[in-house]
Amino acid sequence: MNRVLSLIVATVFIAGPAAAAGWLPEKQVEIIVPTSPGGGNDTVARLMQKMLQDKKLVPTPVLVVNKAGGNQTLSVAYHALHRADPHYLLFATSTLFTNQIQGLMKHSYRDFPAVALAFVDYSAFMVPANSPFKSFADMLARLKTDPASVSFSVVARGGTSHAVAAMAAKAAGVDPKRLKIVVFKTSADATAAMMGGHIDAAISSAAGSTPPVVEGRLRMLAIAAPQRRAGELAAVPTLQELGLNAPVLDTWRCVFAASGSTPEQVAYWQTALSRAFEGEEWKAWMTKNRVTAPPLRGAELGKYLENQYQHAHSVLVDLGLAK
Repeated sequence: MNRVLSLIVATVFIAGPAAAAGWLPEKQVEIIVPTSPGGGNDTVARLMQKMLQDKKLVPTPVLVVNKAGGNQTLSVAYHALHRADPHYLLFATSTLFTNQIQGLMKHSYRDFPAVALAFVDYSAFMVPANSPFKSFADMLARLKTDPASVSFSVVARGGTSHAVAAMAAKAAGVDPKRLKIVVFKTSADATAAMMGGHIDAAISSAAGSTPPVVEGRLRMLAIAAPQRRAGELAAVPTLQELGLNAPVLDTWRCVFAASGSTPEQVAYWQTALSRAFEGEEWKAWMTKNRVTAPPLRGAELGKYLENQYQHAHSVLVDLGLAK
C-alpha cells in the first residue's frame, strides 16, 4: 500500500521539483521566520508558503513559524536544533552576517546550505524634507568638518545600515568610528524621531522609504546600490556615482536548508523555491514593494553570500566591532 501511495505522489508531482531532485518531503514543512507575525519578513514568508502550496510544489503542509527574539539569534538557534531534518527552512536576513561577525551568535551562514535568494533591497540615506542637507555633498561637507555633528538612526549597531554608513564615511575620508549612531528598535521609530527633529538623518530601506519620499515628507540623498533604481527613485544617485568607492552591501533575504540536508534534499528546495518565485503573485509583490531578486542558486548563490560576508566583516573591523 505504501508503495502504491508513493507512486501516486510521484505521479502527481512529476512536473514539480521531485522529478529532478529524487526526494520529497514526508511531513509538515516549517519556514522559520526571525520576526513576529504581521511584520515585513512574516508577510514575505507567508507569500512564499502560499506559492509553494498554490503551485503544488510541496506534497505536505507548509507552516510559517515565528521565532522572534535576539535580532535573529533565536530563529537561527531553533533552526540549528533541527540540523538533521530537511523539513525545516530558515528565512534569514543579512543580520545573519553581522551577528556572527560580532560574536552575537555562534552559528555562521556557512553552517546551513543556502537554497534561494528571495529578494534584495538597498540602504538609503534619508533626511526630512526641511533638512538643511539638500544633497549628499552637503552632508559630507558637514561630516568632514565634524563627523559627530550629524546623528544617524539605525536599527542595530553593527547591522547592515550602520555598516553602509561606515563604508560611505571611510570612502569619503571620514573616520567611521566617529559617526554619531543612534539605535532604534524599528525603522518606524527611527523615522518618527527624524521627522520630529530628534535625529538628523536615517539609513534605512530604500524600498520601504519610497512612499514618504514620493509624498514629499522625506528626501533621499543617496542609495547604496550598484546602479540607480528605476521608477520613483530614478533621480537618486548611488554612492559610487558620487565618487565614493564603497563596496555595495545588500539588504538580502535568503532561505537556508537544514545543515544535515543531503545534496538531493538541497536540490529539491532549490528547484521548489525557484519555481515558487516564478509565480505571478510573487512577481507582483516584488514590483509593488520595489525590490529585486537576482536568480542566484547553487555555487553562484554561495559566491554572492561569501562576497557580501567579506564586505561586512571588513567594515565591522574598521568600526572596532570585530577582529
